[in-house]
Amino acid sequence: MSDPSDWRKGCKPKFHMSCNTNSFLELPRTEFWGFDLNYSESTSLEACKKMCEEDCSCEGLHYVSGRCYPKSILFNERASPDIPGSTYLRIPASISTSGSSTPQMHKPICNVTDSEATASSSNMYASSSGKTRWAYFYGFISAFGAIEILFVVSGWWFIFRMERKPTSLEEGCREISSQFRRFTYKELRKATGKFMDEIGRGGSGVVYRGVLDDMRVVAVKKLGDAIQGELGAEMSLIGRIYHKNLVRIWGFCSEGAHNILVTEYVANGSLDKHIFGEHGTASVLGWSERFKIALGVAQGLAYLHHECLEWVIHCDVKPENILLDGEFEPKIADFGLAKLSKRGGVGSDISRIRGTRGYVAPEWTTNLPITAKVDVYSYGVVLLEMVKGSRVSNLMGDEEEEVEGTLKSFVRMLKGKLESGEESWVEEIVDSRLNGQFNCKQAEKMVEMVVSCLEEDRNKRPTMDSVVHTLLSYHDEPSSQEELAVASPIVDHVCNYKSPGRV
Repeated sequence: MSDPSDWRKGCKPKFHMSCNTNSFLELPRTEFWGFDLNYSESTSLEACKKMCEEDCSCEGLHYVSGRCYPKSILFNERASPDIPGSTYLRIPASISTSGSSTPQMHKPICNVTDSEATASSSNMYASSSGKTRWAYFYGFISAFGAIEILFVVSGWWFIFRMERKPTSLEEGCREISSQFRRFTYKELRKATGKFMDEIGRGGSGVVYRGVLDDMRVVAVKKLGDAIQGELGAEMSLIGRIYHKNLVRIWGFCSEGAHNILVTEYVANGSLDKHIFGEHGTASVLGWSERFKIALGVAQGLAYLHHECLEWVIHCDVKPENILLDGEFEPKIADFGLAKLSKRGGVGSDISRIRGTRGYVAPEWTTNLPITAKVDVYSYGVVLLEMVKGSRVSNLMGDEEEEVEGTLKSFVRMLKGKLESGEESWVEEIVDSRLNGQFNCKQAEKMVEMVVSCLEEDRNKRPTMDSVVHTLLSYHDEPSSQEELAVASPIVDHVCNYKSPGRV
């Protein structure tokens, strides 16, 4: 031993060990605990010795009833009659292993309890295989559990990020909604000069012109008593929608009985003043402006129906609710009747008839579920009025005849003309005040759109998306006979319409 008084320092050989020539010295009832290089069962003593000889790091082995334990370090030696088997020390072949030369055994001195000193290491050998197997099993389970937890945590984190990550549309809506301002009634009373400058009146209230403290010109709409409850609906829309063809909302006021919306001021007023020649308007809206307005209104409605975060039905599309800015770009106004529905669903929560007579779709009176197709129908009426330059109510020949019946008869007449292949009929339909200055192809296509949008069966009506695509395909056409003349010096003033089946 390196130090007979302290066995923790282990044994130290007094010879130089060689890998090539060696023999084994038997130490009966002796063991060196731990530091096993390997473990084999059902192995003969000779095979165990050979296994040790083939490994230069093997310094000895412990052999117990067919079980072989090669040792890499001879540490923790203990000899006792209770220890099964023998330990075989590997020594050079030149050293004699006769009985007279059996090494002297020293009793080590150490500070351990009797129970620790008498613990049989043979139990360790008998159970080491089982312990190893359980260690591998627990290690595998722990690793598998850790990987599973990692996947679950990563999955939840990814889902949370996807749900919380705002889209560009959401960011735009949030930016718009963050610009809302809650005005006081006193501020708006001052801005409008005590509500004296009235610029419009509709089913949802009266609109006044106002100037804010920052010199911004705004439109201030006082909601009528009958629909004061609609303010919350309007405000819920404001935070979700923004489009160039929709009137922008700057803020609101809700104080007691006062429910007021503050919107952008649109300079050229409503469409009805320009196409019907009402309110003393002398100028006639040109064809290019009419086509531009038709396209812009379609784009605004398509946004509400198909692109907005919520599915929105306007429910009151009419010329009075279409405002024109300085460039005659249309902006849809008056969301006092607008309703939200689930995308792809129907507005079954809308029970009472909404909208304006003459623009109301047939399903309002037949108790059918309300969908976005009611706006398509109303758009068709507005489109017809822009083409003709007069209200649909002017079509009635009999004062007692209902406007709906007159409109139905007129649409049947238009459909017959489209199918007949008659020539020059378009000029009979288009506003005579234009003096023939309009684009024939655009006019024909707009009349086709009118017939499609005013179908009694709502399933046959197009979506606003398809209307936009159709109008866009004719957007680059010259908008008047004068523009056509520039493109081609020889121009036939008469629109030569040919049906799809006619050559």
